[in-house]
Amino acid sequence: MTDQPKQIGGGRKMFGDFAPKLAALTDDVLFEDVWNRPELSARDRSLITVAVLAAGGNTEQLAFHLGRALENGVTQEELIEAITHITLYAGWPKGMAAMGVAKQLFTDNN
Repeated sequence: MTDQPKQIGGGRKMFGDFAPKLAALTDDVLFEDVWNRPELSARDRSLITVAVLAAGGNTEQLAFHLGRALENGVTQEELIEAITHITLYAGWPKGMAAMGVAKQLFTDNN
């Protein structure tokens, strides 16, 4: 899995002056190290991340990661299907909230 886009975090851009340690951990550990490990493709990591965020009801980060998933080759149809599937395991309110984020993102970008 070597031919994949290098994943780059935005921690320093968002919080570098305010929370430099969190920014460094985000960029250097989460993205530079974990996201770029060759054992999983960026596409697979994106799909997993979207699933975990949706299942946990963490919609604040979901729009960013849905966009990243699209960049990493996951289709809108696959993301909608994943959220539909997650809804039955994680709970209706979490699934509906996640689908609302996806709908807003996908319809605003079309």
